[in-house]
Amino acid sequence: MKGVILAGGKGTRLFPLTKITNKHLLPIYDSPMIYYPIQTLVNAGIRDILIVTGGNYAGDFLQLLGNGRQFGLNSLNYTYQEGESGIADALALAERFADGEQICVILGDNIIEMGIEEAVAAFRKQESGAKILLKEVHDPERFGVAEVRGGHVVNIQEKPKQPRSNYAVTGIYMYDASVFSKIKTLEPSARGELEITDVNNAYIREGTLTFSYLEGWWTDAGTFDSLLRAANLVSQSKHKSA
Repeated sequence: MKGVILAGGKGTRLFPLTKITNKHLLPIYDSPMIYYPIQTLVNAGIRDILIVTGGNYAGDFLQLLGNGRQFGLNSLNYTYQEGESGIADALALAERFADGEQICVILGDNIIEMGIEEAVAAFRKQESGAKILLKEVHDPERFGVAEVRGGHVVNIQEKPKQPRSNYAVTGIYMYDASVFSKIKTLEPSARGELEITDVNNAYIREGTLTFSYLEGWWTDAGTFDSLLRAANLVSQSKHKSA
């Protein structure tokens, strides 16, 4: 299995911090934001990673991370998303890198407390399909929301005004090689983007999407409030384990 970290966008909600660098290189407590998804993948046994970046500061990733040797990676690759056409559009750039293998995809501003080792191990055993990780939240309308019935996800709504559950789809996804052909069938949403929710719903219609519940805390870090929250959570976790 290979890993893909989606770290593009202009980070406008964090301006003026992002006037001088990519959002995913901002600090979360004592490390750059991008370190956290890399370490999550490494802890799950993934050693070949692609970073999809964009905006004006893509070169900063290379300066910071180099070839990924500090994380024990076999390879660290980079590609560039032109414009901001959505998560699925960014993921499409990973097709050649994936080369027919399963992939684990993480949004670069997602910070989690616990690992994903068990979920990754379970997905490795799936011959086909996709797997998502869900987390119960108090503000599901901010996220893709999963409707779970009979132990299956039957539908996912993107940022619904009236959510059918409190289970947010976290920014961690696992896919087989068919994800890229599914992306090619998508039409832009009302936001003008290719939505990852539409990809996941395509797997639901096939009956090949599984899910797990994410243990521990989870947050994004794409706003000033969530950036601060992520730093505080990481600080508390590190002091607790010290």
